[in-house]
Amino acid sequence: MAFGKWWSALLIGIVLSACSPVRIFNTLVPKDDGVQLVAHETPFGPDKLQQLDIYAPTARPTSPLPVIVFIYGGSWSSGEKASYGFVGRALAARGFLVMIPDYRKLPQIAYPTFIQDNAAAFRWAQAHAADYGGDPAKMLIAGHSAGAYDGAMLLLDPRWLGEDRKAIRGFIGLAGPYDFLPLKGKILRNTFGGVADLKTTQPIAYPAAGAPPVFLATGDKDNTVYPSNSDALERHLRAAGVAVERHRYSKVGHAGLATAIARPLRGKAPVLDDMIAFAHRVIG
Repeated sequence: MAFGKWWSALLIGIVLSACSPVRIFNTLVPKDDGVQLVAHETPFGPDKLQQLDIYAPTARPTSPLPVIVFIYGGSWSSGEKASYGFVGRALAARGFLVMIPDYRKLPQIAYPTFIQDNAAAFRWAQAHAADYGGDPAKMLIAGHSAGAYDGAMLLLDPRWLGEDRKAIRGFIGLAGPYDFLPLKGKILRNTFGGVADLKTTQPIAYPAAGAPPVFLATGDKDNTVYPSNSDALERHLRAAGVAVERHRYSKVGHAGLATAIARPLRGKAPVLDDMIAFAHRVIG
């Protein structure tokens, strides 16, 4: 079996396994060079999960770096920032300051605490970006799966960031759930079933006029979060005059859309290249 296919089979198998899959993936996958972890477990709030890691290029930049706040997924009930070092390093190797926050999860908390935590992380990132060589005027939010949902809510629902939403120059959503009523399945019922007005949980429920450009990506093999969620958000955004880049990748599914960011799997789908190209276009 060719090296690329061997890595693909091994790593996708790990991600779909039951034993800390993303952590194992991150441990085994070769990392991008020229990157350093410049801050580890930096608090943005009082709880032990309100911490973030920061990745930056090793080479001293000639100008402040654009900033990406990446929100990982995990059904709002699992995940940890350390498992997504491969994402932080991949983006930092392309010239970005990358901040990956942890946040509180179910069952310890309930909706909307995880959104509030990521709002606090974004505000901290903007306030402190310059301390780590970043440009607070060039902020982007990116997320995968449940993390893409959180990012979309920060972008569109004014309850979480208010006027600070204006600091977002672009949003990158990878396989996010944006339009999922009625609630189907245990995960959605556990997460949102206690909300009195379920419409308020949907990113497509909020006016999008004036939002910055948006990048929406899905894998055609995704049977976890159906690509129709991104199709619905695309229609909603375009109807409001928002610039949308819609990417569909035929060879990957839900997990594969994220793992394609890692070095050995980039041949599966050009997710990283497309994300970086979008980010550079929106920051100017």
